[in-house]
Amino acid sequence: MKKHIPLKKFSQNFLIDSNIIKKIVQSIKPDSSQVLVEIGPGLAALTNPVCNLVDELNIIEIDKNLLEKLKKHSFYSKLVVFCQDALTFNYLTLFNKKNKLIRIFGNLPYNISTSLILYLFQKINIIQDMNFMLQKEVAERLVALPGTKLYGRLSIISQYYCNIKILLHNISPKCFRPVPKVDSTFLRLTPYTDNSPYFTHNVQVLSYITNLAFQKRRKTLRNSLGKIFSEQSLTKLNINPRLRPENVSILQYCQLSNYIVENYQKYTLY
Repeated sequence: MKKHIPLKKFSQNFLIDSNIIKKIVQSIKPDSSQVLVEIGPGLAALTNPVCNLVDELNIIEIDKNLLEKLKKHSFYSKLVVFCQDALTFNYLTLFNKKNKLIRIFGNLPYNISTSLILYLFQKINIIQDMNFMLQKEVAERLVALPGTKLYGRLSIISQYYCNIKILLHNISPKCFRPVPKVDSTFLRLTPYTDNSPYFTHNVQVLSYITNLAFQKRRKTLRNSLGKIFSEQSLTKLNINPRLRPENVSILQYCQLSNYIVENYQKYTLY
């Protein structure tokens, strides 16, 4: 089989470590009763062992050359292939297929990982879980807590939607080809159902407020959010106007979001 030359435009770094592959498949626990979706199967490092355990696997791959390579494998008959961009793919079609929540996994290209996760949050009601290999720093931002350097808008929005659990830490660049310049992390995002610790009337308002706050993360709230919150209104909500955005909890950001919705319904702020 002709060797595949990784394409930089698709940020291709293929997983090659058999021990890591085994651990990932064991953590996902794929089952034929589930609607499984792999994003970016690449050279089939995960695709092959998953297909050994299930009857059908949906794959989304934008690189036509890689799809041609997959045709040469014995498991190809188990694949439902979509040659599309994962950032624009209609995941609802997979949910509608069997009327079951979908399970998504993949070794994500680093250049789209954050955008893809935010895109998938828009489909959160049809997702059972997401199991992704990510750049270590992106993973750390997802799980970051208030008061830490990496805590920001991505942390807040991600933790609002999902319980996030890191499954494999500090995966060496040597586990990939070509070798990336950073360590990786494998984690699971499980959407909250009825037991979410957070509530907001409108997540778009929450997104707007956090975006506004972290555009000026070194400023205090009375400066970064000054155009929509007076010091008095922040104090009324028991939020110190002198706090910086990274020192405000997710619950407090939800409070701010709900305050806007409850008091300024006439206005479009986002």
